[in-house]
Amino acid sequence: MIGAAGVAATAALICLDPGHGTPAAIGRQLEPIGPGSRVMKIKDGGGAHGEAPVALAIAKRARAVLVARGYRVAMTRTGPTIHIGDGNGNIARARFCNRRHAALMVRIHADGSTDRSLHGVSTLVPAWHRGWTDDIYARSVRAGVNVQRAVVSATGATDRGIVKRSDLTGFNWANVPAVLVETGFLTNPADWRSLHTAAYQQRVAVGLANGVRAFVGP
Repeated sequence: MIGAAGVAATAALICLDPGHGTPAAIGRQLEPIGPGSRVMKIKDGGGAHGEAPVALAIAKRARAVLVARGYRVAMTRTGPTIHIGDGNGNIARARFCNRRHAALMVRIHADGSTDRSLHGVSTLVPAWHRGWTDDIYARSVRAGVNVQRAVVSATGATDRGIVKRSDLTGFNWANVPAVLVETGFLTNPADWRSLHTAAYQQRVAVGLANGVRAFVGP
């Protein structure tokens, strides 16, 4: 028989990465887009207006749901500003999850567009790149499909599908399966209102947890 402490120690760890929250002076700094790359990218462009607090609110709710279901959870930030060292960029976020051997890294964001009519949820996954994402590609895509389906089901949001991205530093430095969920458009009036309500944030959180369960297992 395994005691409570043993169960906690062996439970899958989910790494939640609420997007942005990087001080502007750090966000403007450059870092390699992938290991060994000469292509540089800013650490954090800041995201859509108001994105960082929305992402954090959803992440905290998702953490509560996941912990209640028996998972261990680590978060790259639990307050308005990121403080994890390693340069506090997207490389640092990926390494934070790598060091913890996360069963899944869930990056939580909200979208923005000059077209205010755009709305709905999408999930970004790594594109295949030898030496960067080839070891996590298939698992990340499978996780992305599970998470996208679950969040859309929990929220009733428009399904904008799965998007493969080769230009995201946080994917290219990850050694664990990773997905990025765009939980809605802060530039769309209806999505903005939803994303700022506790009830909708909770539905997103439950959807994320359901997607984790579909991918990782109970």
